[in-house]
Amino acid sequence: MSAPGAAVWWAGARPRTLPASVTPVLVGTAAAGHATPWRTAGALIVGLGMQVGVNYANDRADAVRGVDSAGRAGPLRITASGLASPRAVGVAATVAFGVAAAAGLALAVATDLRILAIGAAAIGAAVLYSGGPRPYGARGLGEIAVFIFFGLAATCGTAYVQAGRVPVAAWWAAFPVGFLAVAILVANNLRDVPTDSASGKRTLAVRIGDRATRALYRGTVLAALAVVPAGVGAGALPSLSLLALGSAPLALRPLAIVGRASGRHLVPAIAGTAALQATFGVLLALGMWWA
Repeated sequence: MSAPGAAVWWAGARPRTLPASVTPVLVGTAAAGHATPWRTAGALIVGLGMQVGVNYANDRADAVRGVDSAGRAGPLRITASGLASPRAVGVAATVAFGVAAAAGLALAVATDLRILAIGAAAIGAAVLYSGGPRPYGARGLGEIAVFIFFGLAATCGTAYVQAGRVPVAAWWAAFPVGFLAVAILVANNLRDVPTDSASGKRTLAVRIGDRATRALYRGTVLAALAVVPAGVGAGALPSLSLLALGSAPLALRPLAIVGRASGRHLVPAIAGTAALQATFGVLLALGMWWA
């Protein structure tokens, strides 16, 4: 097998998912009300390294377990397609996690060494989602992990390394960021129900069924949009945070697609949800920053 080119590795990194790791950094920094450039860059490196690492790790693990097949409706999987060997993809995942760990170590040394424990837990969760003897993603627990690590931990952790504390606004802002990250995964798993069921991968979507999964998607999106006015009403978020609701029209098409589509026809809903999260996060960050 010839060495994969840059285009193959870029495809394997699944660039459409990367906003899910950038959004909490933007929102957490805005919630902190203070931005140190190198800490912002460090948090971005941690987030992107974790996202790329988990994408490669999942690519490899699903191919090795036989979850990915020719009938899969999602984006290109470089291991299952034969474009890269399992060993090479595993090395790439390790490198990505190593870059994230190095940036996290620098932030921990400058801020609080206890952050290392959170980072270690995040890497462990990323590896064990599809890997290890009992992958928890196949036990219906992936959504919980995504909410914790790509919502609460990423947003509040960024605020902490910027300000040395976690403001109340960061907690409130972390919830919608986490809900939308979960919505991306729910739409993804809804698309993969046929192939996951056939391979024995029992994601939450497989466990609760088609109708409940579609309802869960709608619930997470609507909950994300509802948290901001609730936070403003509680006095925890500044009124300019309502700017985030300007992203609401972007939710209409993904909601409509998830309401009726199946298989590969759900791919635009996944991309649309990622765009919704990114736009929501940018507007929320701007609103908090200007306040």
